[in-house]
Amino acid sequence: MDVGFLKPLFDRPGPWAGVYMDTSRSTEDAPRRRRLRERFVADQLTGQGADRATCDAVIERLAGEQWARTSAGRALFATDGEVVLDLPLATSPIDVVTSWSMLPRVAPLAVFRGEWPACLVAFVDQAGADLELRDDTGARSAGRAGGRRAHGRGHRSVPADRYEWHYANRVGNTWEQTADRVADELIRQWTDTDADLLILAGDPRERRAVRDRLPEPLRARTEETRHGSRAAGCSEQLNAEIDHARAEYARAHLETVLDLFRAGRGRPGGPALSGHDGTGPPSSGAAEGVPAVVEVMRRHQAATLLLGHTGGDMRHEVWIGPDADQVAVQRSQARAMGVRTPEPARADDALMRSATVADTEVLVVPEGLQGPAGGLGAVLRWHA
Repeated sequence: MDVGFLKPLFDRPGPWAGVYMDTSRSTEDAPRRRRLRERFVADQLTGQGADRATCDAVIERLAGEQWARTSAGRALFATDGEVVLDLPLATSPIDVVTSWSMLPRVAPLAVFRGEWPACLVAFVDQAGADLELRDDTGARSAGRAGGRRAHGRGHRSVPADRYEWHYANRVGNTWEQTADRVADELIRQWTDTDADLLILAGDPRERRAVRDRLPEPLRARTEETRHGSRAAGCSEQLNAEIDHARAEYARAHLETVLDLFRAGRGRPGGPALSGHDGTGPPSSGAAEGVPAVVEVMRRHQAATLLLGHTGGDMRHEVWIGPDADQVAVQRSQARAMGVRTPEPARADDALMRSATVADTEVLVVPEGLQGPAGGLGAVLRWHA
């Protein structure tokens, strides 16, 4: 999961109010039940120490918006009397969960938001393509890639056999030019967006011609669908194919990262990490456990932060300062970094902050897959 969308939470100091709740059945809720839920949130936040202005901002947001949402859940983060982020969730929280802490309680987002890679969808035909970008915020138009239509026969009298040859050639040449333009626009869009996957929908001949014109690295990230056309728009079958392609990409990516993690931590002939006690950098391609992961995150050395579904490491207390790089296992270490008044925080939230600022990917290891012992690990960009 790309956690760049969390940056607004770390541009200002806390403490922060956090709320996770189910919205999947909100349209069925009676107004009285909604008010009870809002009162429950207010009571919980007040009991945890939240100030009145921040509580009021959260309740006003909950009461003032339409509850008919397509998302399964919702997460709000507020501080200093303002709701800073209001996010849809892919998975519904079982209960309403509130928090009041120096760092926003962001680690559950890795589970509730899910790993849905952004994708660029092209609806291709002989006249060009309509483009759409889909990410975890929904779907939106990404413009068009146009071409020139082949002109019809008109009314001139031309011998049939000669005309058919010229017309077929003209149509073929026009489509070749259109396919070139569509491919060029897709290459440009791919460079300008954060898409991980390209999906081509439409007539098999046209979409195959576009795919053949793409550079190999992009072709390797491209899937073709059996349903969907530019004229008909998105169908349920096409949506299902796109969801399946995104899920398969996420699964394959997680398996690749876990293979790198296991290879990095399990090199034969010695310990996986020379810096496991936090006193030095890892000598392999992976880090595991609180001290080692804190160390590589501080150095911006991690390419991917791995979080388990369970494990005591995530709840481990660390010490932080106002900057994302100011995180330490011991209070004295934080003071040595120049933090005058270190604050305690959960390890998973502190490391999510570090990942956000350093543009480090965050992945959740599902139950049943072998991941980091204790629930915290990292795959490194470089190692000693």
